[in-house]
Amino acid sequence: MANNIIVSDLLGEEIYNKLKLKAVSGERWLKKKVSVPRIQKPGLLLTCLLGKLHPDRILIFGKAELGYLKNLSVRSLEPVLRCLEKTPSPCYVVTRGQKVPQFLIDLVDKKKIPLLKTTLTSSIFIDKLTKYLDERLAPTMTSHGVFVDILGVGILIIGKSGIGKSECALDLITRGYRLVSDDIVFLKKMPPGIIFGIAADVIKYHMEVRGIGIINVKDIFGITAVREKKQMDIVVELVAWDPEDGYDRLGFDVGKYEILGIELPILRIPVSPGRSVATIVEVAARDKILKIMGHDSALEFSKKLHNTINSNRKG
Repeated sequence: MANNIIVSDLLGEEIYNKLKLKAVSGERWLKKKVSVPRIQKPGLLLTCLLGKLHPDRILIFGKAELGYLKNLSVRSLEPVLRCLEKTPSPCYVVTRGQKVPQFLIDLVDKKKIPLLKTTLTSSIFIDKLTKYLDERLAPTMTSHGVFVDILGVGILIIGKSGIGKSECALDLITRGYRLVSDDIVFLKKMPPGIIFGIAADVIKYHMEVRGIGIINVKDIFGITAVREKKQMDIVVELVAWDPEDGYDRLGFDVGKYEILGIELPILRIPVSPGRSVATIVEVAARDKILKIMGHDSALEFSKKLHNTINSNRKG
């Protein structure tokens, strides 16, 4: 699911300290939607000779752009303004706290879009605005499960209700690992194709443990037992033990779990009395770290076995 924000969100109190934006003109059109996370600094495109402006992007007017426009004659300025008028945009932003020329105010009034101004330089503002838009406009979905951080590896634990997801996570927390979210996990796809898991504000830091009820992990185990969000690396599915099921025993048959178009490795772990599921999940995280470092235990074992077989044949 793709998100939308409106221009007035860029003027909110929480974001003001980052963007330093204020409205100059067109306050009645602050409800315009921003749906594209990319922005544009028109530069030489204002000459209308080097291609077209990208539609639906926030347009940034820095010192170079305003300086160029102000130095144009009235005759030369008219085609540039017509070019700008034809390209839809949710709003215009003037950087460096520059004085806004009247022709730009008249233009936004004609386009029925707001005009904003920031004291930040163009480069700093573009960097901060792009990060904000990437976060707010990222495709999102929710997943039923428990999301934990084990040694820096983000693991989403899924499975049927009552299979022991929260109990497994609680065991991991007592070992010093961290909870991101229990029960409902908000998932966001961030550039360049990374999935982040986040807890909903209502249930943040809380877990449901059958027999005890709702507990606050932060209050019981301390601030180091929780974190706000984490990149997702592995999905672990807890399943009831079935002796007839041929579970992967060598580590070659790693499945894929798709989230928002991104494929993550998924491990199916059978649950039965006497099996320490938390230990198995922890080992999965450690094995993931080894693979990131270039050591694949399953492949190394396969090569060693293959070499041994070949040596015996030659002997």
